[in-house]
Amino acid sequence: MAKRDYYEVLGIDKNASPAEIKKAYRKLAMKFHPDKNKDDKQSEDKFKEASEAYEVLSDPEKKSKYDQFGHAGLEGAFGGSGFSWDNFTHASDFSDIFGGFGGIFETLFGGGGFGGGRRSRASNRGEDLQISISLTLEEIGKGVDKKIKINVKDTCSECNGSGSKDGDVSTCPQCHGTGQVMRTSRSLFGQMQTVTTCPSCNGEGKIVKNKCPKCSGEGRISKTKTMNVHIPAGVAEGQYIRLRGQGNRGLRNGPNGDILVMIHEKEHKIFERNDADLLCEFPISFSQAALGAEILCPTLSGKVKMKIPAGTQSGRVFRLKSQGLPHVNSVYRGDLFVKIIVITPTKLNNEEMELFQKLSVYDSEKKLHPGKS
Repeated sequence: MAKRDYYEVLGIDKNASPAEIKKAYRKLAMKFHPDKNKDDKQSEDKFKEASEAYEVLSDPEKKSKYDQFGHAGLEGAFGGSGFSWDNFTHASDFSDIFGGFGGIFETLFGGGGFGGGRRSRASNRGEDLQISISLTLEEIGKGVDKKIKINVKDTCSECNGSGSKDGDVSTCPQCHGTGQVMRTSRSLFGQMQTVTTCPSCNGEGKIVKNKCPKCSGEGRISKTKTMNVHIPAGVAEGQYIRLRGQGNRGLRNGPNGDILVMIHEKEHKIFERNDADLLCEFPISFSQAALGAEILCPTLSGKVKMKIPAGTQSGRVFRLKSQGLPHVNSVYRGDLFVKIIVITPTKLNNEEMELFQKLSVYDSEKKLHPGKS
């Protein structure tokens, strides 16, 4: 069965803001929530479909690929078997989207339901880090490797990440090592029992008694990390490269967070950018406009010859195909649009003055009149 368009699934248009995408998903998730529609396979499928759409459209990197290439651009993004709850990276958003239903979704995405493990380690996952890289259009046009230096938290060498001075780590007495506790609450769906993160151990299932003095019991210390990052050709301002597992180490050997490399595009002295297309202005003289000329037009890869036909008017735009920027992960490129600006001379020497006076005689004979062009 063919997949539906993700924008259609959420009932939004392609220009929807992140807040509008989140709002649309919240509405559908509440409507097709499994606890509200027990034993309803159709609602469960719609809930999963909406979650898959939200996973893609709320992630700038996945959204960019989907906008350019559709579902084909996401091949391999969720593994060979397609989207599953293990691919859902927004479980932490549910405290905002669903309020008191957080425990339900901890169960769904980390506590046993839909293929989750025995308990979630999301609570002690390391933080994501963010760093900005400034790129020229020339670098964006070719793709580039950049070296970054960033402060991260890495495993403490003194306690090997356990957080304990003497290795004395005991099982949490409240959750008995599961990292989760059962709670009963009332909601618009009635009384519900939900599984939530244990408050005593923050979901780790263990208690550290004698804290390591080097890391203060966190199991991690600060260090400076230097690494190379490959920036693919065609990236744009505001997009980011996600370096999975390169962020902060989690508390007491928790999983690493990610590093988000944010793209900043430097202003170019010649070109303006519109997606993969480029625009520049090229000045020519009256005589070149009237008689025609061959000019050398700048591009990101050097100058190319371009013919200006006789009678060209100021403001006319010429298109040079495939002289723009490449599309990300594609062999196709945008175009370069060259806007011609006919320059009116402000200072004339005697010879030029004489020539223009002769031209003015012919101009007066043409009897030009005002009106619409």
